Amino acid sequence: MASLLLRNAAIHGAGAGLADIRVSGEAVTEVGTALDRQPGEECLDCGGGAVLPGLTDHHLHLLAMAAARTSVRCGPPAVTSRAGLTAALTAAVPDEQGWVRGTGYVESVAGDLDASAIDGLRADCPVRIQHRSGALWMLNTAALVAIGAAAPGEPGEPVGPGAGRLWRADDWLRDRLPARPMPSLAAIGRELLGYGITAVTDATPDLAAAAVAAISDAVRDGDLPPRVQLLGVPLGTVVPDTPGLTVGPYKIVLADSGLPTYAELAEAVAAAHGAGRPVAVHCVTREALILLIAVLRDIGSRPGDRIEHAALVPRELIPGLVSLRLRVVTQPGFLPDRGDDFLRDLPAEDHPDLYRCASLLRSGVPVALSSDAPYGPLNPWDDITAATTRRTASGRVAGPAERITYTEALDACLTPPEDPGGRPARIRPGLRTSLLVLHGPLASPPSADRVRAVLAGGRLTMAG
Repeated sequence: MASLLLRNAAIHGAGAGLADIRVSGEAVTEVGTALDRQPGEECLDCGGGAVLPGLTDHHLHLLAMAAARTSVRCGPPAVTSRAGLTAALTAAVPDEQGWVRGTGYVESVAGDLDASAIDGLRADCPVRIQHRSGALWMLNTAALVAIGAAAPGEPGEPVGPGAGRLWRADDWLRDRLPARPMPSLAAIGRELLGYGITAVTDATPDLAAAAVAAISDAVRDGDLPPRVQLLGVPLGTVVPDTPGLTVGPYKIVLADSGLPTYAELAEAVAAAHGAGRPVAVHCVTREALILLIAVLRDIGSRPGDRIEHAALVPRELIPGLVSLRLRVVTQPGFLPDRGDDFLRDLPAEDHPDLYRCASLLRSGVPVALSSDAPYGPLNPWDDITAATTRRTASGRVAGPAERITYTEALDACLTPPEDPGGRPARIRPGLRTSLLVLHGPLASPPSADRVRAVLAGGRLTMAG
C-alpha cells in the first residue's frame, strides 16, 4: 500500500475534534483537516472512530502460543475437576508422534500430578502436561519410557513418588522428545492483529537457533505482521537481518523453584552488560527481587535493565528500583484470571504487593503491561481493564491502592518494545508506527470487539 488516508479520525491524545491522517509506507506523513485525497490513494472513513498507535505486548511467548493452540486444555476455565481432566485427556487424539500435550494445569483441578497420577487419567500413550506457570512439566510413565527415563540426578526420576515432575527443564526435555516441525505462527499473527497488537516482545529464554529462525521466517514472510523483539537470543548470537525483528535485553530467569547464587547471577548480569545488552530478569518472588537488587547495587545497572513480572514487590524495595533505574513489565491481567487463588494462597500481608502498578508509577518506576501469553490471557483490552479495577473473578479487589487510570493503563501498552514504560506513542507527522482504528470513540471498559482495522507492516487489515 503506497498511501492511505484516514478521514474523520478521533486521534487519541489530540483533544476534541476530528482530523485526517495520511500514512505513506509505515510513516505518518500528514495530520490535518479536510486533506485532499491523492490520486490512487486508499481511503478509509473512520466515522469518528478513535485512531491510536498499535498496541504492544511487552512480554509473551510466540512459539508456546502456537503450540498451545494444538494442545489439550487441562486447567480453568475449561477444566476445573479431576473428572473434567480425565474426560479431556481421554478425548485427546495423539499427535503424529503419538503424544498428547496438555497445557494450563493448576493444582486446584486434581492436586499435584506425577507419573502415577497421570497414569490414572490416561496411560495408553505418552502424556505431558504443562503447569499454567510454564515452569513445570508433568509426564506419565509412557512418556518417561519414551524419552528414556532419567537417570538419578536428572530432572526427572524413572520410578518412585514424584516421578515425572520436571521443573525448569524445557531444554532437557526438548532434546529427548521426538523431532517435530516448528509450529506455524500465522494463526498467532492473525490473533494478535485482531486485538490491535502490532508489536511484541518474545520473552522466551535461551532461544535455540531453530526457534529464532522460525520467528524470523514468520516475520519475513508476513505470517507474523507485528514487529518482534527477542529477549532470549543467547549472548553473541547473530540473528537474521529481518526487517521488523530485533534483539532486546538478555533474559535471565530467577526461578522460584531454585534461585541462583549471588555469584552466579552477578556473573550472568555482568556477561550481558559486557556484551552491550541490558538484562530482563524474571522475578516472581520477593527473594528473587532482593537478590537482583543486591547484585545490581554492587555491579551497576545499565539503561534498559528491566524486571519481568514483579509479581510481589514489597513497598520497601521500591526505592531500590528507582535508584537502579529499573523498568517493570508486569501482568495485572493475572488478577481476573487467577487472583482469587493468589488471595487464598498468599498471606494477607502480601496482598498489597501483588502486581503493583500505581505505587511504581507514582515513585517514578516505568511500568509496561503485558500478557505472558500463553501462560496468561492475551487480550490487551482485558489487561487494561484489570489494571484499572484489579477485580478477581469473584469480584474481590486485589490491592485497591494499585489501581491506575484508564489512560495510564492504555499508555502502558502504547510504548515501543525497545522502551517499555517510556513515552507512549502519539500520532503526529514523522511517526513511524502501526495504527489502530476502533469502532467509535475510546470507551471504558474497553473491548476487543471495538477493533475495526489495523495498519501494520504497510498493510491495512480489517478486523470486523
